[in-house]
Amino acid sequence: MGSIKVTLCAGAAVVAAALTPVAYAADGGGGISVNPASPAPGSDVALRLTGCSEKTASAVSEVFVSDIKLTATDEDGTLVGESRIQSSVEVGSYDVKVTCGNTEYKVTLPVDNEPDAPASPVAPVKAGGGGSAAHFAGEETPSAATGPGAPHAVVGLVLAGVAATAVALRSARRSRGTE
Repeated sequence: MGSIKVTLCAGAAVVAAALTPVAYAADGGGGISVNPASPAPGSDVALRLTGCSEKTASAVSEVFVSDIKLTATDEDGTLVGESRIQSSVEVGSYDVKVTCGNTEYKVTLPVDNEPDAPASPVAPVKAGGGGSAAHFAGEETPSAATGPGAPHAVVGLVLAGVAATAVALRSARRSRGTE
């Protein structure tokens, strides 16, 4: 049953990736594509360049967290690379310049989606420390929180002794048949 779920999820992921719109260069670069076509701030983007005779290329834009280094993946000369859109970037269109050898290509990348969720937690995780934070901070803990002390131990021992005596007396009566 689990393998069917995995198969269906993998198939859905392939279909979603195939149907994701891709941006293509409109000004003579024909072989440049950006996926997704309209990324949200903080999301990952993949750049693909075809028709370049070099083994590597670079893509630069003010919208990227870091420049993209495109490397060859196939024998057909396709170069691919990935980067992330800055999470603080404003919605708008940004130029991406791709350099392959002595040739430069340009593509306009529209960033027009708002991010769905922050890329990292915005509040501390509510994880328990078992009360160890106050201990390591050197703070005093109230006596009610410290647990049972010597008086509680004495009362517990007395009650255990009374219970043991009651069981012993009852067992003695049963063995003599005087119940």
